[in-house]
Amino acid sequence: MKKIKLFFCAFMAFSLLVSCEEDNLDPIGEWELSEPVLNATGAAIDLNQNNPAESFEFSWTAAESSARYQVRYTLVLATMGSVDYNSPILSKTSNNGGKDTKATFTASELDLALSYAGIIADGDAQVELVVIAVSLDKQTQDSQEISISRFETEYKPQQLFLSGNATEAGNDLSQAIPMRSFSNANGNLTYAFESYTHLEAGKSFKLYSKKAMPAHVYGGSEGLLVKNGQGISVPESGEYRLSINLEENTYQLLKIDYLSIVGDVIPNGWGGDAPLEYKGNSVWQAEMYLQTPESGQGGFVFRANGDWGYLIKRISGTEDQLYMESQVGDTGIQIEDIPLGMAGNYIVTVTLSGAAYTYNLESEQTNEPPSETPEALYLLSNGAIISTFEKDGHVFKSVVYVPLQAEVNYQLNSASDGSGTAYLLDGVIGNSTNPDGDSVFGNLSLIENAGNISVARDQAYKLEFNFENGNANWKYYNIKIFHWDEAGGGWDSRDEFLMTYAHPHKFTTTRNLKSGYDMKFNSPWDIQFGADNPAALSGAMTNGGSSNFKNITTSGTYKVNIEVTNTYEKGTYQFISQ
Repeated sequence: MKKIKLFFCAFMAFSLLVSCEEDNLDPIGEWELSEPVLNATGAAIDLNQNNPAESFEFSWTAAESSARYQVRYTLVLATMGSVDYNSPILSKTSNNGGKDTKATFTASELDLALSYAGIIADGDAQVELVVIAVSLDKQTQDSQEISISRFETEYKPQQLFLSGNATEAGNDLSQAIPMRSFSNANGNLTYAFESYTHLEAGKSFKLYSKKAMPAHVYGGSEGLLVKNGQGISVPESGEYRLSINLEENTYQLLKIDYLSIVGDVIPNGWGGDAPLEYKGNSVWQAEMYLQTPESGQGGFVFRANGDWGYLIKRISGTEDQLYMESQVGDTGIQIEDIPLGMAGNYIVTVTLSGAAYTYNLESEQTNEPPSETPEALYLLSNGAIISTFEKDGHVFKSVVYVPLQAEVNYQLNSASDGSGTAYLLDGVIGNSTNPDGDSVFGNLSLIENAGNISVARDQAYKLEFNFENGNANWKYYNIKIFHWDEAGGGWDSRDEFLMTYAHPHKFTTTRNLKSGYDMKFNSPWDIQFGADNPAALSGAMTNGGSSNFKNITTSGTYKVNIEVTNTYEKGTYQFISQ
């Protein structure tokens, strides 16, 4: 047993000695490390972009430790006059874990590193080639100057990141904001990038090809992108779309004053906007009531700044992906208006970041619906039937616009004589923060209980009651006179005169009207009454009729009265000189 123990101790002592010589444990005593010596490389290296895998081998004579400690090597490419090599242009440990006395760079490695360093394409770089020998805590090196000619064509990053104190991510490059890249119909990169984000005035940002250095870095000014240029700044804090084109080395900044919904689902339809609020990190959001079109067709889109040139639609065949109409070009992407399946209150969210822009409609239907759907539904007042609703599954609709009055109480019941199940609404029909909008609508909860239903203002209402989700939807139209000089500015310079509703189905206003002007009675764009006889001061009119009214031969003040049918398909009119 003693012999085994003695043998084990001797073996451990030998192992420790070998470890000291080969694995570089703590130094013992005084010792020196000689300098490695680079072998001649030639005066210049010409990189051929048609042969990016070409290898360039560099070798050196080994450095020696006087105490026989192990030596490891790193080969670096550094800018001329460097005093240390902690952040070189390019660095590589030699083979065999740093023990070999040679290392290889490929043409593509050298060109990319010089591009990172800001050397222009097809340019010559005077750099230092340095071999660094390290043994324990000692370091020696040898260097020589070489000239390297870059590839003829500039390298273009396949991704870009936004960083700087002007951005939402700040100066921490590891948290830089990724930009969206665009491809054509063949899936090839176009080297166009964009980001929707908040930028602060008085500060700056740059663009990076990676979220860590080394990386390509771009700055610039006045729309011109410059490699390693100065930081870019904006004149006013706010939300921006930043567009980058690396093919042309340009950038564009579009300030997004507001992002909104436009379409059939909002009160002013295609003639108005329902803005969303910027929440940060490329997200816009709002809580709002959305209606379904009467025809069951139509929908909505998003747009920036109320500008038809910045429409954002849904990518066909997807459930939630968005694309700007003006950017479709040759991408092969098909886009469409966004449909709405059911009217109601929604949290609308638009996210303009990442590889795909998206929207989300989160329903806020929190009320408890009635216990069951009745077979019939009537609107009553003092026992008289005001409206009988048409049933479609769990939904009852008024097939016409029902004239209702603010001073009258109404009751909703499943029986025509009021003896059935009674229902209430949790608010007032017609109560709106925008009562003079073109198409005004709202949403209330439907409650199974007896009581009166009231309206906020005299108007002709379209009503819908959904017993499955407990929603009650209402809608009415305001009518305007559109009045314009076709020869002197045309449609875009029109006057829009709001008319006053008078029970039932009548509208009136008194206005100064000009001789020779064209006119129509509109609630853009669902209702557009044209004249059956354009020159007559009174007569019949038709919704969708193509003839403009052109019946004022003497400029002056006129009282204008119209009366429409309960479907808004037909009507009559009068122009009375005052």
